[in-house]
Amino acid sequence: MKKDPSLVSVLRSLGERGCRVYDPDDALRKCVGEAADRDALARALRQWRNREMAIIAWQDISGQLGIDEVLARISHTAEAAIRAALSWLFEDTCRRWGVPRRSDGSAQNLVVLGMGKLGGRELNFSSDVDLIFAYLEDGELSDRNATTYAEFYTRLARALVQVLDAVTEDGFVFRVDLRLRPFGDSGPLVVSFDSCERYYQAQARDWERYAMVKVRAVGGDPEDGAEFERFFQPFVYRRYLDYRVFGELRSLKGKIVAELRRKDRGDNIKLGPGGIREIEFIGQAFQLIRGGRHVGLQDRSILVVLERAGQLGLLDREAASFLCEAYRFLRKVENRLQEYEDKQTHDLPTSPERRELLAYSMGFDCWDGFGDELERIRRRVHGIFSEVIAEPSPQVTAEPMLDGSEAELALALAGFGGAADAMADALVKFRASAPIRRLGTGAMGELHRVIGKLLAELGHLGAADAAAILPRVLRLLESIAGRGVYFSLLAENPAALSQLVKLAAASPWIMRLISSAPILLDELLDPRTLYSPLTREALAREADILVGSLAPEDEEQLMLRLRQFKAAHQLRIAAADIMKVIPVMVVSDYLTDLAEVMIERALRLAWRATAARHGVPPVETGASPDFPGFGVIAYGKLGGIELGYGSDLDLVFLYDGVASDAVTDGPRPVSAAEFYARVIQRLVSLLTTEMLGGALYEVDLRLRPSGSSGLLVSKVDAYENYQLQRAWTWERQALVRARFVAGDPQVGARFDAIRRAVLCTERDSRQVRLDILAMREKMRESLMDRRPGVFDLKQGVGGIADIEFIVQFGVLVSAAKHCEITRWTDTVRLLESLLTIHFLTPEQADRLRRAYCDYRGEVHRLALQEMPALASSSEFTEHRMAVQAAWKHIIETPAP
Repeated sequence: MKKDPSLVSVLRSLGERGCRVYDPDDALRKCVGEAADRDALARALRQWRNREMAIIAWQDISGQLGIDEVLARISHTAEAAIRAALSWLFEDTCRRWGVPRRSDGSAQNLVVLGMGKLGGRELNFSSDVDLIFAYLEDGELSDRNATTYAEFYTRLARALVQVLDAVTEDGFVFRVDLRLRPFGDSGPLVVSFDSCERYYQAQARDWERYAMVKVRAVGGDPEDGAEFERFFQPFVYRRYLDYRVFGELRSLKGKIVAELRRKDRGDNIKLGPGGIREIEFIGQAFQLIRGGRHVGLQDRSILVVLERAGQLGLLDREAASFLCEAYRFLRKVENRLQEYEDKQTHDLPTSPERRELLAYSMGFDCWDGFGDELERIRRRVHGIFSEVIAEPSPQVTAEPMLDGSEAELALALAGFGGAADAMADALVKFRASAPIRRLGTGAMGELHRVIGKLLAELGHLGAADAAAILPRVLRLLESIAGRGVYFSLLAENPAALSQLVKLAAASPWIMRLISSAPILLDELLDPRTLYSPLTREALAREADILVGSLAPEDEEQLMLRLRQFKAAHQLRIAAADIMKVIPVMVVSDYLTDLAEVMIERALRLAWRATAARHGVPPVETGASPDFPGFGVIAYGKLGGIELGYGSDLDLVFLYDGVASDAVTDGPRPVSAAEFYARVIQRLVSLLTTEMLGGALYEVDLRLRPSGSSGLLVSKVDAYENYQLQRAWTWERQALVRARFVAGDPQVGARFDAIRRAVLCTERDSRQVRLDILAMREKMRESLMDRRPGVFDLKQGVGGIADIEFIVQFGVLVSAAKHCEITRWTDTVRLLESLLTIHFLTPEQADRLRRAYCDYRGEVHRLALQEMPALASSSEFTEHRMAVQAAWKHIIETPAP
């Protein structure tokens, strides 16, 4: 105020009216515009900065601004000063040396990248500004010396640092820290885009990745700055879950703690226990591990990241809310410490006078009250930090398992009794495998931790179980050895390893599923979600969020993520099934819901890609805006809501409301029939293409009219004519389980009407019976396992197919008089419907239903064991006899 007496009246007016009396940006432009040379520029910037910081401090202390606004205002002040200084200096440097130009001839300015708190718009009162200087295109000036762009921008950057950082009689603008640039202090002051790309792809260290979480262009050409930001995005946010972050953040925190202890600075509110840095580490851990998959975490603001971590269930919501408030409290303390003398300090004062002053400025009556509240906050912050980034538990030694001789291995496994030899053989084979021998030092260290904990977990089981489970888990570990981050996940999360052992004991199919998509290991972290499959509505919401978070043009990534989504939810269903959390009928419901959600999302992608190329057909008014005139019909297990773990999808496609020869309205018009056929081809490709995680589903299109020789898509009128006039009995049997699952609801309504009309047609029951007997015998001849002592659950006499044929026969011969029974497509509810119309006796309906459900449950169980749907001929005898009796009574020997 001594240097700027007019500031007193400004502050007084602020206190009276609570509003700004001048525009700081306008004042900055005016004072910089009047600067005649670099000394004048430096003086103008410092005087403007001092005035602005005094105003912010006054409004902060007087309670006119909240801490969020204070940090944002300080950050804006720094950014405005950087932009103004760079603009002035760029013009001045161009006058002296010439103008660097892009390949298109336009002038190319330096790009200033803000890191740390400047990048996150979270600067405190006396923060450094962490900067990196870069430029997009390399070249030479047209001067006599052919000055390189690197030389030009280095001169410009040095001038900018001098203007901002040098201490004069007016102080400084902002301290500048350039140590975060490639190669640190030993690297060039300015980097080109190409050299930056080479460095971060090949040589950058882990901590540099963490530093880039907040990178933001704060000066220079906005388009060039955006190009640099786009480059850093995949470097920071990996598409896989990187659990190495926990260990690396622990290491960084350990170094910080050691340094604080060495300097006896435990009262440092930034770096000490429960301080600002621990809150930032918590947020960064979730960003770096999961930010590639949850774009909501890709935010520079720590407060936004913590809030979204709570919303995503990564943090308890109450804990996330507390951390946000703790962060605000600690940043407010930090500002008060630095506002006292404009010094960069984070240490609590030691003198009684300074302590009381700090407490009063924070709204407390005395130091004791403030100290107690600060201690409470820091203690809880540190507790949450310790939970999120927990210290590893004491390691069960695994050296003999992976490094020792066979004799040492046998001795280490002696506690497993008779299973020791088999387990030793499995470990010897595992450690000799090529993927394990290729592991680097870091990954091998994590694997040692995993093996030690795995054997400790197996030690709680019987010897026979341990011997069976160990090879399954080792095969999984071998398959993921190329991604050492998954070793870190298991090493850091004993609960996940425990769940893995439990699932390995129950199902080799689940282990193969996880091996094909290792990202599923993330699902093991929370048993609450692992054993709780989502409803259809929740699945649809999650799938929409997933698709919406990805670039529409990145089809390969969309296909990969849909496969991961399906696998994750299949895992949840299988886990709940194995642990008997859900009954068998609900297993099929969940699997069917999942398939329908996947079909609809794949259809959206196929439709969008085809419409972008060809436009859409001119359909009648009232059609769905999403898929006008087009419908997907599910037959078989999907249509019957009876999908199993390995079921394929029987699909038929229809269109309506448009002439076949009508053309689309896009840049490359095609007929409507051709448009719909191309949508189908794209859809089938999206579903069936083999990728790293396999195909989404196998698709069977042979149930369409005329089978494999028929058109891919049928006009509804032609489909109706075929079903009424030309379809075989077996095709009408298939229609019993058919239903609309995706597309235009109007097409779905037309299909429902056709299905009802076909099924409710009067039929000669004798001919239907003969056709069904012939078809069933043909299926037994070609599909049934006839080995002695074996009962084929699906095709055997008295098995699943017999029950389904009884139901289909009942519908075909009864629906003409009782059309209401065509409402359902699943076997269980059709059995109930046939009981209602007295086609079945109560005893028949009950026995057929119980047999069907038990058979289906056994088929699910065998699928999870990767075993065929076969049982011993001594099993299910009561069910088989009941089904055979019903078959004989209803199909073979009808009443005269």
